[in-house]
Amino acid sequence: MAAKAGEAKPGGEKAGRPEKPEVPEKPEKVERKKLTKAEKQGQHMERLKKTAVACIAGILAGLLSFFVDNRGTPAGTALGILFLLAAIVFQKYVFLALRMDYLKLTAKDWVFQGFMTLAFWFITWTILLSSR
Repeated sequence: MAAKAGEAKPGGEKAGRPEKPEVPEKPEKVERKKLTKAEKQGQHMERLKKTAVACIAGILAGLLSFFVDNRGTPAGTALGILFLLAAIVFQKYVFLALRMDYLKLTAKDWVFQGFMTLAFWFITWTILLSSR
């Protein structure tokens, strides 16, 4: 049984032409809230505090690594790395003490915190070991 011209075929086609699929509408652009100068300065100060905490934690971990074992033995190196990891974890509690919301930190932020701590730990420890 053939369908007559203009009648709908079982597959949703009319007169041999397939129906056009519906094109989804473009999502509306979400406009970001314009920040005031005070809000921008507040966010900037928060970022500076986070960076300062990471730098100070790295320097303290480097000093501790050097003074615990300043000969550069393999056991001392392993202990130094443990001090580095402890300094990264300890930053969460420093943020709590400074009344900063550490729950807003994303994985990217924690990677940044860890890298800054690693960099300052390595630089501090290397300078101290090479100066003896």
